Amino acid sequence: MPHFLRLLIEPVGTYWPVLASSFLSTLLLTPLCRSIALRRGIVDHPDAYLKPHGKPIPYLGGVAMFGGWAVGLILATVYRDLALGRTLVILVAGLAIMCLGLFDDMRVASPKVRLAGNIMVAIWLIWLGTGVRVSDSLSGFGIRFGPNEQWLEILYSWPLAIFIIVGACNATNVIDGLDGLCSGVLGIIALGFLVLSCHLAWIMADDADNAMRLCLCLAMLGAAMGFLPYNTNPAKIFMGDAGSMLLGLNAAILILLFFELNKLRWVIGALMVFGLPIGDMFLALVRRWRNGRPVMQGDRSHFYDQLIDRGLSVKQVVAISYALTFVFVGAGCLVIFLRGRQALPAYVLFVLFWVVVVGKLGMVSIEANRRSRGSSDDAPPEAGGGADETARQAH
Repeated sequence: MPHFLRLLIEPVGTYWPVLASSFLSTLLLTPLCRSIALRRGIVDHPDAYLKPHGKPIPYLGGVAMFGGWAVGLILATVYRDLALGRTLVILVAGLAIMCLGLFDDMRVASPKVRLAGNIMVAIWLIWLGTGVRVSDSLSGFGIRFGPNEQWLEILYSWPLAIFIIVGACNATNVIDGLDGLCSGVLGIIALGFLVLSCHLAWIMADDADNAMRLCLCLAMLGAAMGFLPYNTNPAKIFMGDAGSMLLGLNAAILILLFFELNKLRWVIGALMVFGLPIGDMFLALVRRWRNGRPVMQGDRSHFYDQLIDRGLSVKQVVAISYALTFVFVGAGCLVIFLRGRQALPAYVLFVLFWVVVVGKLGMVSIEANRRSRGSSDDAPPEAGGGADETARQAH
């Protein structure tokens, strides 16, 4: 058997019940949550701008995803070697972020409340040990802390860890804009994290975080793939902020665990695996800034919106997004073969390449330039394939 395949098969062979239980639980819970949402009127109503789907679509997909994700982690704790205390901390954080997103879906929580809740969840995780050592990665820049400089380590670690958790939750939230987009993209990203985690489990067999990384990857993959059949175009149910922020939280915890390896190249590789949501978030922020709009106000400035505006169908845009995600994941996994000194310049060039591509495509142009090409941010995309063809979720 090829060495690379053995690296993947052996860890997955050990922890496959996590993937199977997360997938099957989400697959079974989603239609149940859809039925409850329809009975209770928990639906996403269309509008003429951000949500041009043809009819109300039920929410609560995120609740089903949380159920599947939690079942996988609980099973791993009971039958494998996950630390009970740490798993409980992560499960409570996941429950909190899911409930926060659900309140936002039901219009109970304002954006400021959601942001404050994200920060509180981040503080909960850091206070109880997840992400408290992210400053270890700074040793790659020659920055090291002595035994009497714990306060300085905290000063570096806490703001960075909070930024990563809040940023990841919001990055997955804003990419949740087309049927099947967020669940498919985050499923592919989970595969990328899994490849990195499997390699680390082989080269660092005594690392205490190996089991946690592998189980988080598999639980995230199972929840995303179990939900995807119901969310592909035309969607039968939406995950809402409850599901997108849960996936973002899972990705953030994994990124923090890569930070704690004390090797900069693993940090760069993990961030690159998560590169598409990061890139889309920065693209939207830059474009809003250039057009004089509030950077935190939702609009149709995401890359997938602009592809829709240029005449592509929802299915075509989602397929392109999956392909781009595989490109970023593949680039991130190349860190396995790169030395530390090679990784940083290689990825800087990779990012610069995409900056040039985005600029050439005019994706950060001001409104007047886009209108001159016959497109406007102030109009919803045309439903070329029927009302459900452009079914999408709120940003």
